[in-house]
Amino acid sequence: MTLKLIDTHCHLDANAFQQDLSDVLLRAGEIGLTRIVSIGVSRSSSEAVLQLAAQHPIVAPVVGIHPNYALEAAPNDWELISTMAQLPSVVGVGETGLDRYWKDVPIDIQQDFFRRHIALARETGKPFVVHCRDAEEDVISLLQEEADGCPYAGVMHSFCGSRRTAEICLEMGLHISFSGMLTYRRNEELRATAAAIPLDRLLVETDAPYLAPQPQRGKRNEPAFTAMTNEVLADVHKMSAAEMAELTTRNACQLFQLS
Repeated sequence: MTLKLIDTHCHLDANAFQQDLSDVLLRAGEIGLTRIVSIGVSRSSSEAVLQLAAQHPIVAPVVGIHPNYALEAAPNDWELISTMAQLPSVVGVGETGLDRYWKDVPIDIQQDFFRRHIALARETGKPFVVHCRDAEEDVISLLQEEADGCPYAGVMHSFCGSRRTAEICLEMGLHISFSGMLTYRRNEELRATAAAIPLDRLLVETDAPYLAPQPQRGKRNEPAFTAMTNEVLADVHKMSAAEMAELTTRNACQLFQLS
């Protein structure tokens, strides 16, 4: 069955796609993907996703500096990201956030860049994309500090946190996006959390080339596999796959201002 879907988070500029990107995009179109949001993780990565978007209309670029790349950023990289974010083709800012799993980047540097992305998102009127790994309390605390009483336009990507974290993020206006982790057999608690997310805040993604859903687990992930996660998300909400695809596509179009 062909579904109308949007993969709201992947990394098409990754080395994993260098040899067969055309085939990857063809398979994405065949299963019904209408847009693929490709996320920058550094200045050079952001430039790459901009170039991909110029070459492939299905690609929608998001630019930013991932927390794990913040220490590598050159002095003028943020200025260049800020300039890119102003471009009409750019649909969001990020991937930003905090990561305590990897110890390479001091948390204060990550926090500084997180705040910069939030400010840039507000300046441009575009949503920001949040990475959170082993840092739920830190992320919530910073988001609450920066909220200033105003709801956010943004998304907690590849969500795998607690229901409490999801509820707090929803209260601040954020969307919740689920990746292939939702399909893993032992993730019953995550599926229960997904079932409690309001329908107008749900998004679906791959985070490709990472986190392939259960039927493909251990293999390279790709945008076409969005359909597998969509099916599980539909099941936990007791909807058809087509209904969930329509719903998440509508949510993605509204958040990222996609036509």
